[in-house]
Amino acid sequence: MKLTAKARYAVMAITDIAVSSKNGGAVSLSDISVRQAISLAFLEQLFGKLRKAGLVDSERGALGGYKLAGAPAKIHIGAVMRAVEEEIQTKRCGDTGIGCTIKGAKCLSHDLWQAMEDHIEGFLDAISIQDVIDQRFPQICPELVTNGLTANEMAAAE
Repeated sequence: MKLTAKARYAVMAITDIAVSSKNGGAVSLSDISVRQAISLAFLEQLFGKLRKAGLVDSERGALGGYKLAGAPAKIHIGAVMRAVEEEIQTKRCGDTGIGCTIKGAKCLSHDLWQAMEDHIEGFLDAISIQDVIDQRFPQICPELVTNGLTANEMAAAE
């Protein structure tokens, strides 16, 4: 599975706005382009979609640019990714499972990949822009971090 540049750059840019805006003011795409090393033309495409999704507002004029449409704690990474039309897909077929195999049936591992997609989407929907700024991420599998051991260290101890 691979996240595309659209998803990564949209998250980087919207996080940049949250950090760079002064008193809720607008941030220009050219400033974001320079700070994040993202093409201005690419940012313009992304921000059209982010604005349409209601995640950012635009302001015209000399001090214009973009600002968040809500508090950073209320804007979630999953929403940003969906706004730029990115979806996590770990299966080669669609969600129905039709077409997984040559005979058109659902493959044996289909439900495994679907469960993984669901976990990834849940993880991204649980993280806000503020969480990214604060470097605060949910612990999905707390049993893997028992007593400060990594999963590999726990397996070796057994």
